Amino acid sequence: MGENHRIRFEPVDLEIEVQEQETILDAAFRQGVSLMHGCREGQCSACKSFLLDGDIQMDRYSTFALADYESEEGYVLLCKSHAYSDCEIELINFDEDELRNAVPLQNLRTRIHRLTNLTGDIVALELELLEPTRYEFRPGQYSDLLIPGTEEHRSFSMATTPTEQGRVQFLIKCYPGGRFSGLLTNELRVGDELSLRGPYGAFTLKKDSERDIVCVGGGAGMAPILALLRHLTEIGSTRRVHFYYGARTAADLFLLPEIAELGRRLVDFVFVPVLSEQTDPDWAALGVVEGDTGLVTEVVDRRESDLAAAEVYVCGPPPMVEAAMATVEAKGAARERIYFDKFTTTVPPN
Repeated sequence: MGENHRIRFEPVDLEIEVQEQETILDAAFRQGVSLMHGCREGQCSACKSFLLDGDIQMDRYSTFALADYESEEGYVLLCKSHAYSDCEIELINFDEDELRNAVPLQNLRTRIHRLTNLTGDIVALELELLEPTRYEFRPGQYSDLLIPGTEEHRSFSMATTPTEQGRVQFLIKCYPGGRFSGLLTNELRVGDELSLRGPYGAFTLKKDSERDIVCVGGGAGMAPILALLRHLTEIGSTRRVHFYYGARTAADLFLLPEIAELGRRLVDFVFVPVLSEQTDPDWAALGVVEGDTGLVTEVVDRRESDLAAAEVYVCGPPPMVEAAMATVEAKGAARERIYFDKFTTTVPPN
């Protein structure tokens, strides 16, 4: 066992205790502190902060998340940082209202209730909660699913909301040779048990906000956005919502009837599916009021004029997320009101 050290965060006047063998981010989770985070794998940069004083060493991470010159200047990724002295850290991204209001981490035993192929490579995994039978989380957050027979896990966003008692749903993109997703196509069956830990993530609706919402998704990035839409209908929200979803062809679109129904229950909702590899889709046959073609970020650029007053939620593969963030920032969206999840894979060597 290593020593314990104190971490002081600025400019929020908050302290936690950290053990040398745990990351600073994990120590914060343990003590109910909701630091900004994303992938927890050193790839997305959401937890990037600045070391003002102290001794920190980092596990391996992607230089796409933290460039070498940034590390040399003193920037650190809290999800990969171990403290070897008392430290003072300046938070770059934080929500002061939620900082001290983290949902406690929970370990759950679950059983596969349903497996549904939604497209050629996206599967809906629905789990029944066995112990405990209630899971506390915020719509838009994600969970770790343990790979059976190992200590490894993979992280997936939940498409459900906490009101759907006893069940939780994930929309998972299956990759050839995927360590977990590959099991969905050839090994896991209804009735099999899985262990779950969570919740994680800050891809959540902000308390008491009435700002317009713009969502940009791609692939399995549908999951947390669907959770937000389901939650908005549950609370009777009157907020204006625009949802842009990028896919390759019409065959890659899914859950269109539910999205249409959710839209009818919202006061001001626009859904625009965008196809990058099909130029002549029959939108009417798909039940879509309006759609577009090209890259989803190009369509957002064409259709949105001013996002200075909006909250933006972006979820999907890293290239799409990076392009979307650049697009919405150019449209005036404030960086602190852009919430994103990058669906990353394994960490490359640093």
